[in-house]
Amino acid sequence: MSKNKPVTALAFDFGTRSIGIAFGQSLTGTARELAPLPAKDGQPDWTQLQKLLDEWQPHTLLVGLPLNMDGSESEFGARARKFGQRLHGRTGLPVEFVDERLSTRAAKEEAFDRGHRGNYAQDPVDSIAARIILEDWLRAHPAS
Repeated sequence: MSKNKPVTALAFDFGTRSIGIAFGQSLTGTARELAPLPAKDGQPDWTQLQKLLDEWQPHTLLVGLPLNMDGSESEFGARARKFGQRLHGRTGLPVEFVDERLSTRAAKEEAFDRGHRGNYAQDPVDSIAARIILEDWLRAHPAS
């Protein structure tokens, strides 16, 4: 990446009932949480997802890859990878998979610190996790 070409990205924290989403850009290295997308067995409303893509116009899509602590891919990781492949197939945008080990734990701790007490219908834990994944990626891919 160069200073002349800042990159924008949407990050996804894949889940079977909810998919967390965050938007960020390399120019400032910042990311923000967006409302999570409801999912049915890991399938989002693709029309709703396309509206997000149209609104935010990302250059890159990131999908958190839940790996086991030893670095091996979990069964859930295979589902996240399949979701990322579907994203690429539907959008034509590049998809990168990002190691998300410990992001959910960090997101739950942050939500708790914000005063949330485990009500997942109201707590944006999935989108906090997506933001953490995106911030990690942005630190690894500075704009300069």
